[in-house]
Amino acid sequence: MKKNRHDETANPGRRTFLKAAAGFMGSTLLGGLPFRAFAQAAELAPADRCFVFVYFAGGWDQLLAFDPRDPAEFTADRASETKILPGYNLINDSRFLDRPILPAELAGKPRSNIEFGPAVGDSLAAHYDLMTVIRGINMNTLGHEVGYRYFLTGKLPIGSAARGSSTATEIVGQMKPRVPIASIAYNIESYNDRYGGYANALRVSRRDDLLLTLRASNDKLDSEIEKQLLDFRGQPVTCEEAAYGARGVGTTYGNSQEQMRLVQSQGLDQAFNFLSTTNPEMAAVRARYGLDNQAAVDGERGRAALVATALKKGIAQCVTINLTGNLDTHFGTQLTHANNQRRGFDALANLVADLRESDHPSGGKFIDHTTIMVFSEFSRTPLINAAGGRDHHLCNSCLLIGAGIKHNYVFGRSGDIGMSPGTFDLRTGAADPNGENIFPEHVIATVLASAGLDYSITRVDPLRPILA
Repeated sequence: MKKNRHDETANPGRRTFLKAAAGFMGSTLLGGLPFRAFAQAAELAPADRCFVFVYFAGGWDQLLAFDPRDPAEFTADRASETKILPGYNLINDSRFLDRPILPAELAGKPRSNIEFGPAVGDSLAAHYDLMTVIRGINMNTLGHEVGYRYFLTGKLPIGSAARGSSTATEIVGQMKPRVPIASIAYNIESYNDRYGGYANALRVSRRDDLLLTLRASNDKLDSEIEKQLLDFRGQPVTCEEAAYGARGVGTTYGNSQEQMRLVQSQGLDQAFNFLSTTNPEMAAVRARYGLDNQAAVDGERGRAALVATALKKGIAQCVTINLTGNLDTHFGTQLTHANNQRRGFDALANLVADLRESDHPSGGKFIDHTTIMVFSEFSRTPLINAAGGRDHHLCNSCLLIGAGIKHNYVFGRSGDIGMSPGTFDLRTGAADPNGENIFPEHVIATVLASAGLDYSITRVDPLRPILA
């Protein structure tokens, strides 16, 4: 059975450094420095600028999340006129409010300019002073694969095929960070169409894959591919020499193999062994993220802990992660969708709290050095269908948190009839009937510009009012 991006239960089978080396294929340099020289030069140190891309799989309901509506105004008897029905009264769970969340004014913080839907919860909403919410994004698609890949790259796919590099790849390609694994892609796709192998993400489908990748292996020949590569070296020179030679798969395999040996030699797998009783650091991680059993480690909270660990330990600069899923619900109650979103938002709140409380060696807190983008492939319809659920809707929202962006800010809006994408003067953010839609490429350009990176590949300007 073919596995897709949502498959979180795939059997990892026998994985050694070869699997990881495939993710680094062609990776001869790290930050423009030979990897061996890098490994010998210094102890691990966090990147000065970090990035996290958080995916909510399946298409989230923005009425429950970042584009709520007042149910006293958008009532059931006006639904035929407004084409919007919040449906908060259908949640029927005391953990969720029956109205949008306006975070309480806290000491030392300005009053919140952001309202959140009930699924966000107080834990994440309390970090409003680190956030920009972008509303009214036109996704130009109602297809899962297209919307997902569009937000990963900032380029509308051709058919369903991704175009261009992932944003994390673009960041690593430009910045060349001196960290062992520049980019980790956890249960999510990653693309590289213009940089060397040093910019490739290490793709893993679950935490155990990462542990196996980082753990030293004593196996000599663990795969048929490796055996064939070694056997190929003894063959007579033919037209296949180019495939194996100075620029071919044999050379890149050898370089990748050496890189993975060096990564493994540092014992980095122990940093993610959250249930370890012999490592005193793990007790603090378990307490912060509520990782009291294997199910929690494998769930949303464990994934959030993995992100924080990769950044704080100086293992990675960019982490792209499928944080939560099961959002493609076309039938059933509001409670199902609210619960599925809340698990992700609570885990995200743990991550943000960790980063804003942890000191960065360059000064300030980790959140001052980290930009987080939270997205889904599209939204759900503002009206509830005959089956008691919501269908696909092309008007979307996303969340930016942390470094390089304006805080406690909302950019854009969706329409009050059918939550259609708005048109704006993108230079100011003002609504303008003759203006432009916001597209995912504007968000990606803004993320790149927030770190002073070249965003010309997006072919649009960033949303400048968002930039700090």
